Amino acid sequence: DCLKHKYVYNFSWLGVPVIQFPQDIVAIQELIWKVKPDLIIETGIAHGGSLILSASILTLLEMDPSLSKRYKISRHNSKVIGIDIDIRSHNKDVIENHPLNNKIELIEGSSIDPNVIRKVKLISQKFKNIMVFLDSNHTHNHVLEELKNYGPLVSKNSYCVVFDTLIE
Repeated sequence: DCLKHKYVYNFSWLGVPVIQFPQDIVAIQELIWKVKPDLIIETGIAHGGSLILSASILTLLEMDPSLSKRYKISRHNSKVIGIDIDIRSHNKDVIENHPLNNKIELIEGSSIDPNVIRKVKLISQKFKNIMVFLDSNHTHNHVLEELKNYGPLVSKNSYCVVFDTLIE
């Protein structure tokens, strides 16, 4: 019933629509705060609210010098990679003009395209603590391919979160 009535389309994060259940938004920030990743890879960006959410928590982590030192977070070097097969120009404009844009790198293409995967793997080599959020094409085969390709990038004691598992 929640999906039929588009309940998840009623929320935003720092001014950008985030298509998530509120309890999932809270869970996301809890995971990021617990793990303290320096790179978050997100497949499926829609309007970009989830990217802004991740970037905002990374920014907060970087603001605390004791956390930076204790968890070896390089100040101002953490990043969120957002991958989507179709980044619409109006969504791209919102993301690129958001104050947290310096934390975000957009990659347009299928998350299971070998060229996209190669690019993400190359970028991820510069980071020590990686978390992955899979929220693009929710079919069994697509998610399986994402798990095969992005799962190995997840750092020890981190997470690979698959969203919207209630769909199939």
